[in-house]
Amino acid sequence: MLSYRKYKIHFTINITKWIIYITISTLTLLSTNTLSEEPQLPIGLQNLSEKKPDEKLEEPALPKGLETPSEPSLPKGLDEVLPEKPQPSSNFTLPPQTSEESPKTTKKTKIPFDLKIKGFWDTRLGTRYREDSVQSKEIILGESRIQIKAEKFWESAEIEITGDTYGDIVKEELNFDLRQARLSWTLTPTIDIRVGRQILTWGTGNFLFINDLFPKDWNSFFIGREQEYLKAPSDSIKVGYYPEWFNFELVYTPRFTPDRYITGNPVTFWNPLFNEPQGDDNEIKVDHPGPRFRDDEWALRAYRKIGNHELAIYTYTGRWKSPGGQRLIPPLQAYFPKLNVYGASLRSTIGQGIGWIELGYYDSKEDRSGDNPLINNSEIRILLGYEQEIGKDFTGGIQLYLEHMLHYDSYEDTLPYWIHPKDNNRIVATLQLTKLLLNQNLIVSGFMYYSPTDQDAYLRPNIRYKINDSTWIEGGANIFIGNEPYTFFGQFIDNSNIYIGFRLYF
Repeated sequence: MLSYRKYKIHFTINITKWIIYITISTLTLLSTNTLSEEPQLPIGLQNLSEKKPDEKLEEPALPKGLETPSEPSLPKGLDEVLPEKPQPSSNFTLPPQTSEESPKTTKKTKIPFDLKIKGFWDTRLGTRYREDSVQSKEIILGESRIQIKAEKFWESAEIEITGDTYGDIVKEELNFDLRQARLSWTLTPTIDIRVGRQILTWGTGNFLFINDLFPKDWNSFFIGREQEYLKAPSDSIKVGYYPEWFNFELVYTPRFTPDRYITGNPVTFWNPLFNEPQGDDNEIKVDHPGPRFRDDEWALRAYRKIGNHELAIYTYTGRWKSPGGQRLIPPLQAYFPKLNVYGASLRSTIGQGIGWIELGYYDSKEDRSGDNPLINNSEIRILLGYEQEIGKDFTGGIQLYLEHMLHYDSYEDTLPYWIHPKDNNRIVATLQLTKLLLNQNLIVSGFMYYSPTDQDAYLRPNIRYKINDSTWIEGGANIFIGNEPYTFFGQFIDNSNIYIGFRLYF
């Protein structure tokens, strides 16, 4: 056993060195290409004729002590006024930690044809601190990735391509993840269209989703990747229509795109059908949907800003985004039952902060009577939230979330005796705290889920230090607490982990 552990450690170190060598070589090559160009003049001496209409020239920084003191940051939602006509760019808003941690300036490498290139190098390592009997490795996260983003702008159009290349020492793979490859085109002042691979989001909640039926990556969220990777891409067509009286967005996805759901590798989960946990030696088997244009998705949002209030209504037709059904005919397979969702949300200023309410009706088309225990029942979901600045550079937010299962009596009557029943009502409360220190270069944050009905919890502490505008380091944890292995957070208790990360923008 000792020799096996020595072999694992030796193998992991070699793989890590190999990954770091490749990434450093790639960065060196990029730097060489950049330096081969004619050197730029000092800031302030560039030819003003080269300045683009939407580009601002940076001024030299003042000596230390003469800088203009920065004003305290406002609570999330109060720092900007929403436009009457939304821009065609993505509207995904992460919690305050994300908005503060993004670098204020990003170095860009210019190549011919006015194509703008930027990206980052991100390296992370995370390990379980509890023994997991169904996983073969203690390491839950070990990767080094380079993201390259290329953009080309015209007067009324834009092309963006973003891709990640990364080595994963947990799965012992070298992977490529195409995050975005999209064309955005403003047809008229009130109509725009976006086609291709893109990351989409709707709704009001922080890390709780009701009417956002676009794919999520739950593996990334639970193992310590940067929180931007909770959102997964889909190949879609998005059309926006923005007249003065209301705004409309229609998204069509030719082939149903599920979540990047929990499979057992690297995150262990509880399988209620077999009443046991499943890991990397017994990954879940899933029957994926059919071909394009036959198994598609539609999503519609209509919204309007009235004063300090933003009202939205939603509808979706497609399937449950994570496996919500089980087929018993061999080979046993989980699948994605058909689903319709109808919902609404309201977001508004309340006192010195921002409050929101969101609700949705989940119409489980394949089990509307609730008498098939192997398919998710229809549900009503409700979310209440509030957030404000509670001190200088100190923001807090709370949410209360409810899942109410419909036709619960039918569900209980038909449930096999060996499967533990779900609760009729599942309640989850969240608390988020974010504190900025050392001139906002040190970010200390925590996000907690607690379910009084399941008696389980999930904690996400994080500390991040910005070395400069292009570099930061961080450490954090994913801590699962629960009394029973069949509750939502309790099933992940053996996946509890700590991680460290480093990112360099270029």
